[in-house]
Amino acid sequence: MGTTTPPRTLAEALRARGDESLAGLLRARPDLLSPVPNDITQLATRAGTRASVVRALEHLDRFALQTAEALAVAPDPAPYDTLLALLTGDGQDDGDGRDDAGAAITAALPAALTTLREQALVWGEDTGLHLVRTARELLAPSPQHPSPTGLGPTVAEATAGMSPGRLQEILAAAGLPATHDPVSAVSALAGLFTDRTRMAELLDTAPVEALSVLDRLVWGPPYGEITPKPAPPVQWLRDRGLLLPVSTRTVVLPREAALHLRAGRAHRVPEPVPPAIVAAAERDPQAVDRAAAGQGFMALSTVEELLKLWNDGGPAILRAGGLSVRELKRAASALDVSETVAAFWIELAYAAGLLASDGETDERYAPTPASDEWLDLPAQDRWTHLATAWLAATRTAGLIGGQDAKGRALSALGPDLDRSAAPEVRRRVLALFASLPPGTAPDPQTLLARLRWERPLRSQAPGGPPAPGDASDLRSRIALWTVNDAELLGITGRGALSSQARALLDEGPDAAAARLAPLIPEPLDHVLLQADLTAVAPGPLERPLADMLSVLADVESKGGATVYRFTPGSVRRALDAGQAATDLHAFLATHSRTPVPQPLSYLIDDVARRHGHLRIGAASAYVRCDDEAVLNEILADKRSATLRLRRLAPTVLASQADPGSLLEGLREMGYAPAAESAEGDVLITRAGARRTPPRTPPAPVPEGPPVPDATLLAAAVRAVRAGDTAARAVHKEGPDTATAGSLPRTAPAETLATVQAAAMTGSAVWIGYVNADGAASQRVIAPVKVEGGFVTAYDHTADEVRTYPLHRITGVAELADEQTP
Repeated sequence: MGTTTPPRTLAEALRARGDESLAGLLRARPDLLSPVPNDITQLATRAGTRASVVRALEHLDRFALQTAEALAVAPDPAPYDTLLALLTGDGQDDGDGRDDAGAAITAALPAALTTLREQALVWGEDTGLHLVRTARELLAPSPQHPSPTGLGPTVAEATAGMSPGRLQEILAAAGLPATHDPVSAVSALAGLFTDRTRMAELLDTAPVEALSVLDRLVWGPPYGEITPKPAPPVQWLRDRGLLLPVSTRTVVLPREAALHLRAGRAHRVPEPVPPAIVAAAERDPQAVDRAAAGQGFMALSTVEELLKLWNDGGPAILRAGGLSVRELKRAASALDVSETVAAFWIELAYAAGLLASDGETDERYAPTPASDEWLDLPAQDRWTHLATAWLAATRTAGLIGGQDAKGRALSALGPDLDRSAAPEVRRRVLALFASLPPGTAPDPQTLLARLRWERPLRSQAPGGPPAPGDASDLRSRIALWTVNDAELLGITGRGALSSQARALLDEGPDAAAARLAPLIPEPLDHVLLQADLTAVAPGPLERPLADMLSVLADVESKGGATVYRFTPGSVRRALDAGQAATDLHAFLATHSRTPVPQPLSYLIDDVARRHGHLRIGAASAYVRCDDEAVLNEILADKRSATLRLRRLAPTVLASQADPGSLLEGLREMGYAPAAESAEGDVLITRAGARRTPPRTPPAPVPEGPPVPDATLLAAAVRAVRAGDTAARAVHKEGPDTATAGSLPRTAPAETLATVQAAAMTGSAVWIGYVNADGAASQRVIAPVKVEGGFVTAYDHTADEVRTYPLHRITGVAELADEQTP
């Protein structure tokens, strides 16, 4: 510990640490920095609070936690050898059939103790190790919260309050000499249970059924219920103190007896070594990269299709927030994926800032302006944008379809989907992928076993196993979702981590984009037109070509090549968007590597000839046409009855339906009407007109305080050191000075005189200071100049020169000569 005298408290142990060690503590436990402690004593006090200790225990790995659990049932303080014996056992056969792991435990224990010391959960030298009191209370056994080790209370704890007569009866039954001193009686009974030879002789006389009772209690829980008239084997154990009463109907196996039966081990299965990750398959790394790149390109296509689906305004938002089940099914059908996968893509687009609420009265989801910028990026940059957003997102799509704590359904894009542990779990899963050789696909179950070893107590109350559906179970589910999502997104390919994903994790988005770019096919500027009114795109298309083709034709099938089909409806859609027949002929001739088929030319000309022959405007709505025969035909058609048409003039029909319904009704009857404005001009409907106002992506919900950077850590350590110096400074006594550790109080005149004298002599003084926010602190300063109601001084707390208003200095005290910095 760097001191000749062992520390007596945690504060003394922390005070003896170097600055680098203190910075490591604050880095591992950033909650201790909110706010920065005034001094070492306050830091130690905060490190011992229940909330902070629970958070620290949750970040321990399995063996470090087992070490802390062993210290919780060891004497306080416990020598290193005692702790080692609790983990390795005493070398005797306990009948458990377990291979001896003593060598591995002996090798791993120093590192586990170092971790516990660094996180201020254990302090003291190896001759006397102390587990902080709060951690001992959390991990020690009690009837309400059994110890994770399965051990019960000691003989002294279990016999507290027991009558001297009852103690004498137990001593007599166990063959121990009588004593009238209760303390001696308890010591004698505990000594019997810890003496292997005498304990073995006692158990040799026990009935077989009594040994069976001990076998059921030895590994926990150590508590059992008894009837008012217990069976003879149980009575035999009670008479000899092997079962001690907790209440009228509950007994407990004392810790010393259990440790004898366990051969001295605190844990049934110590786990000093992390579980190995087993390879499920070995792949060719280049094949993995190609598969991941192909899946990544499919991910881009899927997100683009989702944006296009909601281009004119997406589904309405539920009153409680999020998408309805019907809208999720509709999106899944349009994307040709399952509802679970559709929810993942929707949440990913939302996390990446590509989708958001439009904020209108009739609130709907729609693409954001950032989505247009994203679509203009190269494919590799679009992929890194999605992958980076997924890594940092706390919204967890896998929860969709489940229920919250109040039994309410969790919907896509709805509230209560944030899980702060998700980013850390994702990155840790991918880091385990990256720890394997390139092309190696790990077994998911071994990944889960490794994660549980690394964070066994994560979000789980110490002292109890995880319950189904609690946060520790969620952590495992997030890990499995991560494996599936990474494959969907192209992070992994064929179950192994791709090289572009390794670059993203290690070097950043630019390096990942550079790795991915050669694996993505170049966009094409042509299609192959066929006589059956289809067009085949043999690969990804350039964006202007793809956008125009999506308006002019319907996607019939996807895959390595996309097949588009031209229909009267699709051609009419292009004409509605302002294209003329000549424009469509020129577009197809320019971008087709095959001659334009005659049936397609006829289809375009036929639809164009009829397009706009009927004009529909607002009356509620009207239909006008220069050909009276066409209007007569419409009126005679029974299908027009629902439109409630009547003739206003030879070339005009009026309807009580709105213009949109009238347009759709006549199109279903086989006509090609066009909408017109109040001035009589044809209205052109252009796709993609609806966008939300500028939106920022949803901010991830942090998991506790952020990890401080090196600059903040260095400043915090300096502040704590200086505050500790001020709090412990020995100052010259005066009639108005306060006791050490509290703010000094002096009159303004005395304050001015003292700091002026210190400025002239170059000495340091101890001051109490209240800042503009009313926060009081103690500081050690060396005044340089005093003028205009301000003192300029070198502040040892901040390690810099600062200026303080004299009216905010509550008092000043001179430091004793030996304390001057």
